[in-house]
Amino acid sequence: MFNLKKMNIDFDKSGGLVPAVIQDEKTSRVLMVGFMNEEALAKTEKEGKVTFYSRTRQRLWTKGETSGNFLLVKEILQDCDQDTLLIKVNPTGPVCHTGADTCFFEENKPNVLFLAYLQSVIAERKNSSSDKSYTKSLFEKGINKIAQKVGEEAVETVIEAKDENDELFKNEVADLLYHLLVLLEAKNFHIDDIMAVLAERHK
Repeated sequence: MFNLKKMNIDFDKSGGLVPAVIQDEKTSRVLMVGFMNEEALAKTEKEGKVTFYSRTRQRLWTKGETSGNFLLVKEILQDCDQDTLLIKVNPTGPVCHTGADTCFFEENKPNVLFLAYLQSVIAERKNSSSDKSYTKSLFEKGINKIAQKVGEEAVETVIEAKDENDELFKNEVADLLYHLLVLLEAKNFHIDDIMAVLAERHK
């Protein structure tokens, strides 16, 4: 079930339609912009797949109904004027009808913002009583074990940095970053807190 918050959208302000900005939940990349009426929003909320109102065809259409490239809803937000929607999604394929990742011809691939998404997943697993993942097991073992794992991964990263195997090096760096995010979550910090420190140093 996606994150659904109570909304009071003013459809009358723009003649029954409001713009809906579609954003990838993991990369924060804007994928496309469409329009919704009340029926399209209700269908989107009910089915968990983005449905728009086509101004040219004068009907509802679910993105992916012909291509199979659906936009699976993760969260729906409204702006301060209650006349624009921001819908965070998980796309199942290219979004644009041209075959491009986005309707703005940008490549939608993981970037540094994925770290924030990953930490949110780590937080969910930390707080879940039923989770059986490796991540959950780290939190159950406590801060000493988590800190130890960061140290181990740091050493392994240094070792691989001295060799010529780029794939092994990248994997060790990935392991180190993951365990650092777990450590941050254990200490009740967010990656944004560290970015703020770096930004302050950059002044």
